[in-house]
Amino acid sequence: QVQLVESGGGLVQAGGSLSLSCAATGNRFSINAMAWYRRAPGKQRELVASITKDSSTNYADSVKGRFTISRDNAKNTVYLQMNSLKPEDTAVYYCNARTLFTNDWGQGTQVTVSS
Repeated sequence: QVQLVESGGGLVQAGGSLSLSCAATGNRFSINAMAWYRRAPGKQRELVASITKDSSTNYADSVKGRFTISRDNAKNTVYLQMNSLKPEDTAVYYCNARTLFTNDWGQGTQVTVSS
């Protein structure tokens, strides 16, 4: 099982920026895709952005052009740079990591964007 430790998040005004990071430890197998999901109050969890081991990325339409996902394979760490934040970005953000055999989640970190 992969342990995922998230950091970053917090409270920011609309238009501001925040950065999230997630470090993976304990993996016996190579981590393939890493991703950030979020769950807003009263809504289902949704994919925000994902990145493969060779750095191919995918973004939700709602964050394209504002968020950037990146990863450091040597550190097994994934980052999410969030710019031009909007109140509708308010959610708990979860890190996800997949190996060939496992699919693990972080504990979540709160991002709150005030208007």
